[in-house]
Amino acid sequence: MLSQLQELFQRIDKSKIFQSFVIAVIVVSALTVGAHTYSLHPTVEFALHWMDVGITVFFLIELIIRYVASKGIKDFFSKGWNIFDFIIVVGSLYPAAGSTIFIARLLRIFRVLRLVSMIPELRLLVNSLLKAIPQMGYIALLMFVIFYIYAATGSMLFADINQVLWGDVSISMLTLFRIATFEDWTDVMYETMAVYKLSWIYYLTFIFLTAFVFLNMMVGAILEVMSEEHRNAREEQADVDSLPATQGQVNELKAQVAELTQLIKNQRS
Repeated sequence: MLSQLQELFQRIDKSKIFQSFVIAVIVVSALTVGAHTYSLHPTVEFALHWMDVGITVFFLIELIIRYVASKGIKDFFSKGWNIFDFIIVVGSLYPAAGSTIFIARLLRIFRVLRLVSMIPELRLLVNSLLKAIPQMGYIALLMFVIFYIYAATGSMLFADINQVLWGDVSISMLTLFRIATFEDWTDVMYETMAVYKLSWIYYLTFIFLTAFVFLNMMVGAILEVMSEEHRNAREEQADVDSLPATQGQVNELKAQVAELTQLIKNQRS
């Protein structure tokens, strides 16, 4: 009986219709949370309240279905997204100071991230980003070194011109971040050029290193990992018929052929 129920829930969990319905409920859940930020008619507030309750119950049922469909508690919690969903659902059910619905809405907004685990394309992007973080970390460390050198230099050169922008190293790094994002950076440059006419070299070299070199290095690291992930995904989705048969499959096929041969002989005789 338990195995039959598990098989039923596995079919439900893997059903595209059920998955599409879960995605729709997640989107509706996010929209209801956003709707509560507006001043609404009491009737609408009442309807949204019961929608909150219904959505919370649905998420609980969906979590139970996935738990029963798994091979046990160890298998269920071995997947990171199952742990994430468990925390969100249980947290939204926990009453705290009479603000259960508020906490439920606050936690349920993070359920939008559940779309990542349900849509393969988004999951591929997130996996690529996570795997690229170590490479991006070294690039970010090198960027920090460049920022620090330029910030210290800028503070020593331009502090007398504008204390607000170049007063110390930390303030200078914020100014350089503004320059790297091209936020009115020419105003900063022209202000220092009024005193140091060749200060444009300082800005152009910094922009070249940060906005062009390091940014492209970041993009390149992510694209490299994404290409690898796409290649792995294509290999996993390869046609099963193109894979070599195992010894067990060959033995099973031989047994079926022998059985058919014996059946044909019996019919002829």
